[in-house]
Amino acid sequence: MADAPVQQNTGGKGALKQGVKKTSTRIDMTPMVDLAFLLITFFMLTTTLSKPQTMEITMPDKTVNPDDVMKVKESRTVTVVLGENDRIYFYQGVTDEEPEVGVTNYAADGIRAVLLEKKQSIGQVPNAETGKMVDGIIVIIKAQETARYKNMVDILDEMSITDIGTYAVVDITPGDLELIADADAFAAAAQAGSSQP
Repeated sequence: MADAPVQQNTGGKGALKQGVKKTSTRIDMTPMVDLAFLLITFFMLTTTLSKPQTMEITMPDKTVNPDDVMKVKESRTVTVVLGENDRIYFYQGVTDEEPEVGVTNYAADGIRAVLLEKKQSIGQVPNAETGKMVDGIIVIIKAQETARYKNMVDILDEMSITDIGTYAVVDITPGDLELIADADAFAAAAQAGSSQP
């Protein structure tokens, strides 16, 4: 048992009279300790612990036969390639034909503006299963080996910010690497031409 001793008043003003004997007061602290532990236990069991924040990504099923995959129009797809030095290459479509490749960055007026403009220009299409109108844009995300992990997180954040629900993360192809090399060479030639008097 935990006791808290209380001092007796033995002198000075208000001193006890000689004939009266006062016994010491004893305060039992056990119930307060029990109450404290009950409260701590209650709050520990009823609180919500912080949950780790994760991004949900639905990856394609590798067991599906490629012939059974639904074909979509290339006018609905935008391919985004994550490059080195925080550059993003984008073009409309998915084929190895020579599309017009654009280069941008992760700023708000960069890839976000591009995705919003493409989303608006593609418009909405009816869902094959429900018939409801849904966004028609489909984004294909590819990353070079020199791209950083942060770039992948940033582009997935941009998918959430721009409210693009249909996107896929796929492997980069040799055709994509050629398109990127051509876009870099064209940009370097344009910059060299503009710097000459």
